[in-house]
Amino acid sequence: MKITVDQDACCGSGLCVIRADRVFDQREEDGVVMLLDEAPSPEDFEDVRAAAAGCPTGAIRLAE
Repeated sequence: MKITVDQDACCGSGLCVIRADRVFDQREEDGVVMLLDEAPSPEDFEDVRAAAAGCPTGAIRLAE
């Protein structure tokens, strides 16, 4: 799995961090998503898929 994020599309909802905090974080100044691990371990796949599916702006993209 490879993850990309579109920081321009991010609205800073933070759902990705709630669902996959080992992979995503938010910038303190504006809440925009930061990708901590673009190739997470398989144990994080389910959480990352949930984060991408729940992103309100589609800012998270996955390639599997």
